[in-house]
Amino acid sequence: MKITNLVRIGAVATLAFALAGCSSWDNMSRRQKATVTGAGVGGVAGAAISGGSVLGTVGGAAIGGVIGDQVGKR
Repeated sequence: MKITNLVRIGAVATLAFALAGCSSWDNMSRRQKATVTGAGVGGVAGAAISGGSVLGTVGGAAIGGVIGDQVGKR
């Protein structure tokens, strides 16, 4: 297995555990839920686009979180 595949699998697993660990999901506002979801989707997309780069994953999560926050304003 290539290292990039391991990084992708690790990134997806980390994001899945982070989303599953949101035990206070019911107490979160719509905007907070949108931010968390956007960060998760952005992190996975950033990892896929950058070939598993840590910088791409973190950058994608940051951008996705900002987009999710703005979408959740409504």
